[in-house]
Formats: sequence, structure tokens, C-alpha cells
Amino acid sequence: MELREREQRDITCAHLSVGRNVEKGKSSARRRHIFTRPPSSLPPLSPLSLSPPRSLITDMSANERSTRALKEILQNPGNDTCADCGAPAPGWGSCSLGVFICLACSGIHRNIPEISKVKSLSLSRWEDQEMEFMAENGNELMKSKYEAAVPIYYYKPTHKDCQVLREQWIRAKYERKEFTEPGKNFTYEEGTRDGILMKRGRDNGQFLSRRFVLSEREGTLKYFIKYDAKEPKAVIKVDTINATFQPEKIGNPNGLQITYLKDYSTRNIFVYHENGKVIVDWFNSIRAVQLHYLKVAFPGATDAELVPKLTRNFLKEGYMEKTGPRQTEGFKKRWFTLDHRRLMYFKDPLDAFAKGEVFLGNKDHGYSVYTGLPAGTHCNGAWQHGITIETPERFFLFTCETESDQQEWVKHFSEVMNAVMSPQEYTMEAMFKHRH
Repeated sequence: MELREREQRDITCAHLSVGRNVEKGKSSARRRHIFTRPPSSLPPLSPLSLSPPRSLITDMSANERSTRALKEILQNPGNDTCADCGAPAPGWGSCSLGVFICLACSGIHRNIPEISKVKSLSLSRWEDQEMEFMAENGNELMKSKYEAAVPIYYYKPTHKDCQVLREQWIRAKYERKEFTEPGKNFTYEEGTRDGILMKRGRDNGQFLSRRFVLSEREGTLKYFIKYDAKEPKAVIKVDTINATFQPEKIGNPNGLQITYLKDYSTRNIFVYHENGKVIVDWFNSIRAVQLHYLKVAFPGATDAELVPKLTRNFLKEGYMEKTGPRQTEGFKKRWFTLDHRRLMYFKDPLDAFAKGEVFLGNKDHGYSVYTGLPAGTHCNGAWQHGITIETPERFFLFTCETESDQQEWVKHFSEVMNAVMSPQEYTMEAMFKHRH
């Protein structure tokens, strides 16, 4: 009896299993039938299903119309470069200020949303009244408003300058409106500036707070180890100062390098301040004091003649290898800085003193440069792209890592040697000869 019941259960289970397999097979067949059906047998798609939504078509046509209109406005004088840094082909606009700007400056404008509303010229949706506003204003008209009274000494950054300089220039123009009214009193022209900056130690490389005092009356920049110290650690004459922002070299976005002459040698000071406005104010205050000094020293000179003598960016910096005066020593890797006619080299980019300097005079006075090294030079260094500088006293031999680097150095050396020397540069040349 039990055996018969067990057999019956087995038969029932087998039937169920077969049934499931049959249904599974039918389902698979149906799927195969669906996916292997020829395309001609598929139901036709509705033409509407191939078209984008009507709203999207409207948006696309509106964007295309605004893009064409903005391109036409860009043809107006002054709109083909960034209103703030001069970079070519601006791709953004401030629809609240009426200026065309580059991508980098648009990022700064975004940080002052209460002043500037930025949009992409090709990707953003522009309202008709916004485009009309851009057409009515534009870069030239807005510059006449926001740059109406920029002091002659104030440094206007270009697209090659660092972020902090460009940001403070933009904020000074539009946020603080410093240059809209002639006759305004500027903080850079107060005649003195006194404050704390973080200065890099000459020996240990640590940044410590130091008090700096700039005096127009004395024509000096002093710094003190302690805030209440009576005697300064250094007294720097403003006519020997150069200041240039070096965020990458110093490792701080607000890093400023100050160079000056001390005992006929170049001395470097590296400073920064956490507040971008403060460090840029120091920079422009130094330029204002320098201009005052130059006007006293050269009363007949024009502003156009004096401004190039204020702080300047280095023409080029980077590594080269050099050999000694006998040209038998091994080539050693050094950091070089070309500051107009002074070529300085350092063991480390942050060294306080240059290990050596070369004065580059005019080509008509025995100075020349060419690629390659003199025949017979034993070059044991890793770099093979040679440069030879000839001065009235000796030859200087260098090698570069790449040919492009070599060509760039030679280009700058040639431009300097082709330039006419000023009376001050003749004095500097005599000082170099006396020292060496």
C-alpha cells in the first residue's frame, strides 16, 4: 500500500516537471520569435517618437539665436579680449556688469555673485534684455567707468599673472569700486605702511611673522625680528627693490618674492600674508613709493618712462647646468633667474643669496649669445643643449635639458642684448666690473 502511494507521488511529480519544461520551452520559443522577427514585420514607429519635444526645439532655437547675437556683439571694439586680464577670445560674459571675460576671470566673478552674474556665451540661456544690456555696454564703456582713475603705478595684471593679482584687481574694480572717481585717496599712497608679514627664514626655511615698515619719506623698506624691536634687521632702499609674485616657488598662493641689492649682491626675501588683499596692497604700495622716489630723482621724466622701472616680472626662471670660469670643472645643475640685464644663479630656488651673477650688456659692447658650446668643451653633464654667453671679460657656458628650453633662454638673452642701455644700466655694468 505504502509502495503504491509512493509510486503515485513520483508519477505526479514527473508530470509537473514535464509541464514546467513544456511551458519554459514555449516561452523561449516566443522570445526567439520576437527577437528573430524580420525588421519588416515590426510595427512602424510614429514620426513623433523620432522628434525631440517641442520645448527642447524652442530652447535650441533660442540658444542658437542668442549665440549668434552675442557673437555679433563680440565684434564691437574691445570685446574681443577679456575685460579684466586681456586674454583673447573671451567665452563668458557678466550679464550684470556688461563685460566679456575669459574662463579664469569668470571663476573669480562667481565668487562675488552679489556683484556679477556670469554666463557662458555658448552654453547658457540668455534673456533678450540681458543681450541688449551687453550690446549697450561692453568692455570699452565699462572700462571707462570702472577704470576711470587707476593710479599710474597700480599693477594691472594680465592673463599670465597669478590668481591673487587678478582676483584683487577684479574686486578692486567692481566690488570696492576703487577707480571710479578721480581724486580719490588710495591706501597705497599713504606714504607709509606698517604691518606683519610671514617671512621665510634664510637658514631654516621656516616662515615666521615679521614686522615690515615702508616709508616714502625715507625711501626704504625695513623689517624687524620683533614687533617692538628698536633696530631693524634690514634696511632696503626702494630704488633697488624688485617684487614679483611667486606662488608656486614659495608654496603659498599669496607668496611674494622681494629682491634687492646688498653689498653689490642680490638678496631674496620670501613673504606672504593669508589675506590676498593685504599682500597685493603691500605690492602696490611698494610701487607707489618707488614712483615717488623716481619722480624726485628724475624730475624731467614722464610717467611712461618711469613706470617700466617699477617692479617687474622676471623674464625667465628655470634650471640649467653650468661650468666654472676655467671651463674644465664639471657641469652642475643650478636655478637661474633672468631679471632684465641680471642673470643670477642659485643652488636652490629659495636661496637667500645668489651664488653668482652675470651682467648682460648691449651687443655693440662685446656681449653676444649663441647656441652650442665651444669646440673641445668637455660636457660631463646630463643635458646636451648648450648655450654660450660672451662678455668682454669671459665666456659663460650652460646646458639645457631640452632644445625648446635652450631656444627660449637664447631668445630672452638676445632680446636683452639688443635693447639700448639706459644711463642707470651703464652704472650697474660698471658696478659689476668693479665687483668682479
